[in-house]
Amino acid sequence: MQKTRLKLVTIITEAILEDRMVRELKQLGVRGYTVTGEVRGEGTRGLPTVDFDGQSVRIETLVGHELADQIMAYVAENYFADYAVIVYSLDAEVLRSEKYL
Repeated sequence: MQKTRLKLVTIITEAILEDRMVRELKQLGVRGYTVTGEVRGEGTRGLPTVDFDGQSVRIETLVGHELADQIMAYVAENYFADYAVIVYSLDAEVLRSEKYL
């Protein structure tokens, strides 16, 4: 089987934003995603990575390089100022790439 290089985009955010963010990701062109609930961590300041009183979720999607850049720019522009959000991307080698592109 042939491997395709894609980007794994991960967004960690307030659980209350899950439905809105998934809807907007689909509008940007995302074809599939995975949501993991109740994620925890600690940031560089020794504080929880999400500094509000509530649960956070991790939303992950496999997309092409261009769409990954669009997603990251969109999240930064629309969420960073007002919400607890982290977004990053990693290189991924994927089988059955037609499922994602």
